[in-house]
Amino acid sequence: MIDTLLKFEPQFAELEKRLADPEIMKDIATYRTLMQERSHLEPIMEALATLREIDSQISDTKKMIEQEDDQDLIAMAKEELESLESDRDRIEQESKLFLVPPDPMEGKNIIMEIRAGTGGEEAALFAADLFRMYSHYAESNRWKIEIMSMNETGIGGFKELIFSISGKNVYGNLRWESGVHRVQRVPETESGGRIHTSAVTVAVLPEAEATDIEIRPEDLKTDVMRSSGPGGQSVNTTDSAVRLTHLPTGLVVTCQDEKSQIKNKAKALRVLRSRLYDLEAEKKAQERADNRKSQVGSGDRSERIRTYNFPQNRLTDHRINLTLYKLDAILTGALEEIIDALKMAAGEEALKELQ
Repeated sequence: MIDTLLKFEPQFAELEKRLADPEIMKDIATYRTLMQERSHLEPIMEALATLREIDSQISDTKKMIEQEDDQDLIAMAKEELESLESDRDRIEQESKLFLVPPDPMEGKNIIMEIRAGTGGEEAALFAADLFRMYSHYAESNRWKIEIMSMNETGIGGFKELIFSISGKNVYGNLRWESGVHRVQRVPETESGGRIHTSAVTVAVLPEAEATDIEIRPEDLKTDVMRSSGPGGQSVNTTDSAVRLTHLPTGLVVTCQDEKSQIKNKAKALRVLRSRLYDLEAEKKAQERADNRKSQVGSGDRSERIRTYNFPQNRLTDHRINLTLYKLDAILTGALEEIIDALKMAAGEEALKELQ
């Protein structure tokens, strides 16, 4: 691992040299980019320094064991050696997380889209369960959630739910949630006690700023209509709902949750901008890819990433073969173990590419 981390040392030294240049500090955009690179490399350098120190201590302890005659001191030294080697293994494992190439979208807020798939009402109810799970996780991280658009079923489920999550490193933690989430349980609507399998799709889009994506007025078609709720019941009596169509791509976004047409249009524009940004990011990623998918998944919306089995209280993430028997806790927002495992798998993939 030290040999791998050493490869970043010249890069970090050059970065420090550039950041010390007064001319660089005058260029805010360049300075910000370099500081982002530094924030990625700094923990790598800290891990390298710690491993060097531990290796030095291990070497000294081994020499002491070889040269010492006092059996009590030897026993103490062996215990110390065992502790040092355990610390070294732990730091090496943690260092894998630092090797994931920095994503320029890492610190962005996200727009998450949850849609019921196969399974009818049961899928819609599970979509609501997923929303609650992400809401609890967001709350534990002191992130803010804002509903952008929702299509309720009337019995507590959602056919579609679009919302934003803002806060520190939101995309960096939730980026791997995109895909098909499969649920196996006895539906509330099932009287016979049979287990059904349903599916919900989740899309995680980094929220684009106005400067990230330009939407020309002539490329946009705006339709206004009356909002409607479950069963066609009117939500209000004004034409406040807004449907935006991006003519070059055919993307359509509808927003009707606000009573103000202006607010609905603003929300729809945020969703549309983020979808366009995601399309562009996917295109660039495809151009960089060498016909190989990472083991933690491509982020493809059609990829089945996870199964939630209620009878066995089991969650399985199929991308990294992780199975946890604590589904009840996970659905209350305890996602840390899964997210850390996904980050670790991504780090191991990055490590393979460096070797």
